[in-house]
Amino acid sequence: MSDVEVRRRRRGSGLSRLIGLLLVIWLIIGAVAAFQRDYFSNNNDSCAKIGTIIVTIIAGPLNYVGLNPKVHDCNVPQPST
Repeated sequence: MSDVEVRRRRRGSGLSRLIGLLLVIWLIIGAVAAFQRDYFSNNNDSCAKIGTIIVTIIAGPLNYVGLNPKVHDCNVPQPST
């Protein structure tokens, strides 16, 4: 393997590490936003509440620029009998 190929592989792995780190930070910020809204404190575990927690975490930093995602209705398919 030549030196150029080694440098290309190192550069690519550094970029994927950076993207992975940014993704983890994004999700942590979303979890903090959900925690600040007290979504984890109530034991009312409905489908809509769990959906709201998930979309809040996925929205990440967008929560702090005015995005307030909520799931109002959730239809879970029932198993067939």
